[in-house]
Amino acid sequence: MVGLLLSGTAVHALQDPTRPPGAAPESQTVAPRILHVSTIVLGQDRRVAVINGVPLREGESHDGIKVLRIDKDKVDVVDRGQQRVLYPESLPQVRRTQ
Repeated sequence: MVGLLLSGTAVHALQDPTRPPGAAPESQTVAPRILHVSTIVLGQDRRVAVINGVPLREGESHDGIKVLRIDKDKVDVVDRGQQRVLYPESLPQVRRTQ
């Protein structure tokens, strides 16, 4: 019985005293990972961005990344539930196709 009382006290002591009673604990945020856009290819019928070495079209997903929109100088993605804007590492390598 003494052990039960002590364990309850230890848990209570670790709670944030400034948090209102019954409030949900804060979710821990994950630091954004590094994503590299090496190439953007724009054409009449396709838009492709090479992200971390993987070519992806608008609407495609890979490794928790979903490509929303590809422009000539940026790529809008959702990475693990967080919306991000990615830019090419150097000057944009925009190629137009027929």
